[in-house]
Amino acid sequence: QLQLVESGGGLVRPGGSLRLSCAASGSTLDYYAIGWFRQAPGKEREGVSCISSSDGSTYYADSVKGRFTISRDNAKNTVYLQMNSLKPEDTAVYYCAADSRELCLLYPNEYDYWGQGTQVTVSS
Repeated sequence: QLQLVESGGGLVRPGGSLRLSCAASGSTLDYYAIGWFRQAPGKEREGVSCISSSDGSTYYADSVKGRFTISRDNAKNTVYLQMNSLKPEDTAVYYCAADSRELCLLYPNEYDYWGQGTQVTVSS
């Protein structure tokens, strides 16, 4: 059974950076599409970025394009989300998720495995 654990969240000032990690156990991530999602209080969970298993293609929500970068290190069985130029509106709980498809999607309902989430707060 695939298990995912996020880490790297915290409190950061506007304009700052954080790198989130999604570490997997129980199975290799090589064959899974991985997505990062976030949920702010009172809002629906939204897709932030994802990376495909087949060709490593990546996709980003318009709100984070040019600021966030997703990457995967199959040797470490870990996926990362580098977040730069953070804004207060990026504040949310961030989740990673996995699905056994080749091409990733930014729709939460498409993912079967979820981590517990890590809080990101952007505030001065």
